[in-house]
Amino acid sequence: MSSVVLANIIRFIGLVLLQVFVLQGLNFGGNSILGYFHIIIYPLFILLLPHDIPNWALILLGFLIGITIDVFYGTIGVHAAASVLTASVRPIVLKFQEPKGGYAQGQSPTRYRLGTSAYIRYTAILFSIHLIWYFSMELFTIAFIDKILIRAIISFLVSMPLVILHAFLLNSKN
Repeated sequence: MSSVVLANIIRFIGLVLLQVFVLQGLNFGGNSILGYFHIIIYPLFILLLPHDIPNWALILLGFLIGITIDVFYGTIGVHAAASVLTASVRPIVLKFQEPKGGYAQGQSPTRYRLGTSAYIRYTAILFSIHLIWYFSMELFTIAFIDKILIRAIISFLVSMPLVILHAFLLNSKN
C-alpha cells in the first residue's frame, strides 16, 4: 500500500473521529446565536486528496466521508450531499489556482505546496460552498435564506481557524 493511500486512510479515520466524538458533542446553547453554528472540519479530507485523483474517485470518497458523518449525526444524506458538491467543485477551484508549472504528480494541495494565501483562499472557497450547501439541505427551503447564510457564516468563522491551525501544525510539508 502506498504511503499516499495510507496517509489518506489515516486522515479519513482521524477526521471522522474528531468530527463525531469531539466536535459533534460541543453544545453551544440551543436557540441562542451560539446554537446557530457547527464546527465542521471533515471536508479537509476531500480538500487534501492528491491533485490528480480521478473525478469519479474524488466524488466517491466525498460521498463516503459524508455518508459516514451522516450515520453518526443521524442525518439522511445531508453531509453526503454537501461532500459530493465539495468534491465536484474542487477540481474547478484547483484549476483556477493552478501555478504556472502545474501541480506535481500525486501530491496534495497543502499550505506548503500552494503557499499560505493560496491555501487559505482554496480552503475558504470550498468550505464556504460546503457550508452553504449543507445548511441549505438541512433547512431544505429558500425561505430560510437568512438562517442558511447566518449559520454558514458563523460556522465558517469558527471552523476556518481550526482548518488553518491544522495546516500549520499537521501539514507543514506533507
